[in-house]
This record gives sequence, structure tokens and C-alpha cells, in this order.
Amino acid sequence: MTKHIIYILLAIFSNPFYSQNIKSIQLRPLSKNSYTAIVPLGTSLHLSFDDLEADVKDYRYRIEHMNHNWQKSRLLSSQYINGFDENTIINVTNSFNTLQSYTHYEVQFPNTNTVITKSGNYVVSVLDDYDTVVFSRRFVLYEKAAIIGLQVSRSRDAKHLNTQQTLEFSINHPRLRINNPSQEIHVTLLKNNNWKETISDIQPTFFGPKQLKYTYTNKTNFWGGNEYLNFDSKFLRNKSINTVRIEKGPTFQHYLYPYNYNPNLTYRYNPDINGQFEFRSLEGNDARTEADYVTMHFSLTKDIPFTNKKVHVYGAFNDFKIEKATELFYDFNSKAYKGSILLKQGFYNYTFATVDENKIVDTNEINGTFFQTENQYTVIAYFRPFGSLYDRVIGVGTSNFSQDK
Repeated sequence: MTKHIIYILLAIFSNPFYSQNIKSIQLRPLSKNSYTAIVPLGTSLHLSFDDLEADVKDYRYRIEHMNHNWQKSRLLSSQYINGFDENTIINVTNSFNTLQSYTHYEVQFPNTNTVITKSGNYVVSVLDDYDTVVFSRRFVLYEKAAIIGLQVSRSRDAKHLNTQQTLEFSINHPRLRINNPSQEIHVTLLKNNNWKETISDIQPTFFGPKQLKYTYTNKTNFWGGNEYLNFDSKFLRNKSINTVRIEKGPTFQHYLYPYNYNPNLTYRYNPDINGQFEFRSLEGNDARTEADYVTMHFSLTKDIPFTNKKVHVYGAFNDFKIEKATELFYDFNSKAYKGSILLKQGFYNYTFATVDENKIVDTNEINGTFFQTENQYTVIAYFRPFGSLYDRVIGVGTSNFSQDK
């Protein structure tokens, strides 16, 4: 008994470091070139990750149904899952021919043990032997019960004409009876599949027969931001996009071209994948287990450091999180912020973010914000009729900003 308690305590106190061994988390549909976990109900989703400790652990996944505000819903697991809400991940493979050894875990659902039966917001968590949550990811399953029309255009607010984009949308529900839209309907606006950039708690501006319209000047505005920077590490030994030099160490060291800070930056079009990433390696057949890990070195040149602010690398590679591992530190000799992150071989989008003393994240201070930037926006419509226990997702609309609008 005492020994078991000690093991549990060790697991709890070591958990902050545990996550450092978990890398390359992906939750996506099986279709190629799709980076979103917002999919129709019944669509297969694929969850995968690597453990750099390179041993075999008994990880489990758990699925929970959430309300529109990401609080746990009142539904029992048996009410939204046929089967079990918690199962062991049995598809485990060791890396092959890599300098950095790792174990690759993956699971696909629905499967024979887990079939989700209701639309809504969901959280999938991976747990270890001690029921400690190692990481969690959000996903959304929606019905096609409503049609959502979405238009993205340049902001009509004179103060932010050149820096923001505005969304106008409508919810068309010919087969649904909505008695009180202000209480039964909730919407979430999402930018670039980043749950850190959302707008919610907005009401319709027009109520029509089987239609709700949302047309605001200010409430549905997003900062345009800028196109993401990128690099490609598919070659271990040869320089690729934006790589200035390569060194050999315990892992390959890839040094990216320094990015020069410019407060007077103007917009330049640069195609991107809106902060996302894709694993790939030209030196192996299966990137899941044959792609190696590369230490990527980032550099941001600036004559003087920011006052009372930290600088981080920012992107979907870690679910747009601000972490110790993503922080860059100022080097007075080279007058640049520098840092490195261990990442699996592939193509990555990223940008730089500043974080002030109040932990407010600003992704526009370094790269600027422009109305011309091509972003992808998603509108999620939730419906909870009076007396219901949960929020259905009755429809999803997506649109990209185009400069000719």
C-alpha cells in the first residue's frame, strides 16, 4: 500500500516534466490536407503522438461530451457513446532508424469499442497508468441540420480599416423549430482552427422565417494578423526552405535564417497553411515512425529587447500554447532573441508572439496585422431547445478571406 502511494505521488509531482516527453500530437480526420478536428458526426478521427522515452506504456484515451462553453455536459457517457468512453491505446510502434528513439501511439475513432452518437463539443484526453491526464485535445462533431452562410471582408470600422477583418453570417434552419433564438442558439467564431482566437456570446441582429442573421460592425471583428513563417525539415542532412545551416549532434541541428524585427512592416503575400504542420521525411517510407526529430534553432533580431515582455515561437505544433519550451531569450552579443525546439521532421508554419507581465499574448506585435491576410474562419452553431440536456451542433460554416472582397 505504501509503495503504491509513493508511485502515485511520484507520478503527480513529475507530471509537469512528463509532458516534455510527449511530442507530435495530432488529432485530424483521415482525409489528406485536412487540419481541422471539426467534422460531421460519424467521421473518423485519428489521434497520434510520440513518447520520447521510447518504452511501451499503457496509455488510455477518454472522451467527454462538453457544452458550447466547453464545460462538461450533463449527459452520461452511455447517452453519447455506444461502447466505452475510456479504452487502452493498443496501436503502438517503435521508431525505426532514427537518432532520437521514440514510441508512436495512435488510435482511430469511431472503432469497435467507441462509437459517438451525438453531435457537440468533445474533449479527448490521454491518461497514464496513474489516471493522470497527459494531454487533451478538443474536437467538434456536427449535424447538417442547418446551413450557415459566411462572408469575410475588410473591417468597416474606420479605426481598424487596415488591420481587421469582419465576419457576417446567417443560420438557415428550414427543418428546425427554434422558439427563442436568443436563449436556444449559441455561436462560436473560430480563426484558423485556433481555440485561443474565438468570439462568442453574440445575438442575432435579424430574426426571419427559418433564418437568423448576424451583421455587426465591431462585435465580429478579428485582427487580420500576418501570413505565417515556415520551414521544412524533410531533409536531415541537406538544407531546405529557410534553413541557413545544419550541424550534427545527438540530433540534427537546423538553424533557420534570422527574422528581422521591423515595426514599419508592410504586408506581403506569402501562401501558408494558417499555422498548421505536416510530418514528412524524404529519408524514410513512413513518417509516423521513420521521421527523425530535429532541433530547430530560431532567431529574431532586434537592436534592443522588448521591455517587460517575453518572446515565444507560436503555432499549431503545440496547440498554440505558450510554454517554457517555446520561449526565446535575448542575446546581447548578437542582438537577437534565440531559442530551439525539438520537432519531428516535416513542414511547419509558425510565428512569433510576445507575452507581457499580465500573461497577455500578442501575436501581432512582431509580425504586424493587416486586413489583406488570408485566414480561414469557422462558424459553429449550437442549439439547445428548452428542456434539453446538451448543446447540439446543428451546422458549421467556413470561409477564407480574399483580398478582392
